Amino acid sequence: MKNQYRTHTCGELNIGNKGEEVVLSGFVQTIRNLGKMIFLDLRDENGITQIVINEDVNLADKIKDLTKECTITVHGTVVERSSKNEKMATGEIEVVANDLTVLGKCKAVLPFEINSENQNVREDLRLEYRFLDLRNEKIHQNIKLRSKILKDFRKEMDALGFTEIQTPILANSSPEGARDFLVPSRLHPGEFYALPQAPQQFKQLLMVAGFEKYYQIAPCFRDEDPRADRSPGEFYQLDFEMSFATQEDVFAVIETIIPKVFKANSHWKVDEGPFLRIPYKEAMEKYGTDKPDLRNPLVICDLSDIFEETEFKAFQNKTVKAIAVENAEEKPRKFFDAMSEYAVQELDAKGLAWVKVDSEMNLNGGISKFIDDERKAKIFECMKVSPNSAIFFVADEKNKATKIAGDVRIKLGKEFDLLEKNVYRFCFIVDFPMYELSDEGTIDFNHNPFSMPQGGMEALENKDPLEIYAYQYDLVGNGLELASRSRSKS
Repeated sequence: MKNQYRTHTCGELNIGNKGEEVVLSGFVQTIRNLGKMIFLDLRDENGITQIVINEDVNLADKIKDLTKECTITVHGTVVERSSKNEKMATGEIEVVANDLTVLGKCKAVLPFEINSENQNVREDLRLEYRFLDLRNEKIHQNIKLRSKILKDFRKEMDALGFTEIQTPILANSSPEGARDFLVPSRLHPGEFYALPQAPQQFKQLLMVAGFEKYYQIAPCFRDEDPRADRSPGEFYQLDFEMSFATQEDVFAVIETIIPKVFKANSHWKVDEGPFLRIPYKEAMEKYGTDKPDLRNPLVICDLSDIFEETEFKAFQNKTVKAIAVENAEEKPRKFFDAMSEYAVQELDAKGLAWVKVDSEMNLNGGISKFIDDERKAKIFECMKVSPNSAIFFVADEKNKATKIAGDVRIKLGKEFDLLEKNVYRFCFIVDFPMYELSDEGTIDFNHNPFSMPQGGMEALENKDPLEIYAYQYDLVGNGLELASRSRSKS
């Protein structure tokens, strides 16, 4: 059946359609009135087509109140553009209108520009006019990309023999890492359902019931503060569970689906499996975080032993972490002062010490006078220091020094433009401690209580809890936690 609103989308016409009578519908993105003719850019989610309205066409009454973002239908003829636009997919042609219908009138003054590069618009205003905000090309394409990624995940999981199952939303509360959202029961006054923070218990029930390979795009609800990489209140995750499987079996699934989905939705280089495995303690020692960005080549070195009997009071009885950066000879003193100010103001550090290494491998500036030849030799051996480089030092109690050094590493990677470009680097962080000491001195779970300890019951009964590792891991990509999972024994 013929569609009265369109014969083509606004992104598919080209020189091969020259001379055709077409019908297009969409939103008016721009209006350029040159007197004898008016040019409109007509936009739908597929692209943009330029519309030409000549003065000899009797459309004056229909277009006199036309404003940007009005919804219109245009009947016209495809012609070749005299001034082509190579940046547009439809840039070789334009449509000369012979009729136009306004389907939806828009106010003359919009609350904000829809596709402006400057998106410095109050969030409450954007949310108030969300239907307009979602017309923004970047936001619109992000939503379409999300749809495609979910389809790709489903395709890959289906190909691996997983069964998609939707677990309940209204359920009893279960212990997780955040507060529950509660829903009052109409039939049982005073009783409440809890929205699931994760489908943990349900998927383990599925394993017990014999569904050996389950997955779903699971909605999760957590009453916690917003994060930079997560919306407050709710998020969706690809959730899956396997029976009769080891941690390596789970890794194999992730190493299969992640490269395929990333490649299908990006032009960047993507790491292939098997991904690098980094023990938790090693990640903290080398990168100062359990979410290391492997595009950054900088590595942290522990120099505490070297400065054990130092006369430099700031290092006495402290954990000393250091980072060496090459090609620092041209950095002025104000750069080092700015790095120190960043550490103090942003990271709550007591300071950020530094030295420069010249072309003759001599130490200059900063705390160089506190480093004798013996310590210098040990530092160079430990850190593989190069000529014309700089070394930054953090000294504090162990956990704080580790975290500050990790943040300084990230900052230096950006300041020196060291991050590898256009690539996704993945790794698994493994061997998480099962337990940790809380600030109150009690033993708490470190990462995920739904985990099997390495060594099983024997480890739980006979080992120091702080020495027990868990079958837990995080998948990290470019410094972001992409997945978190554990092996449990139901």
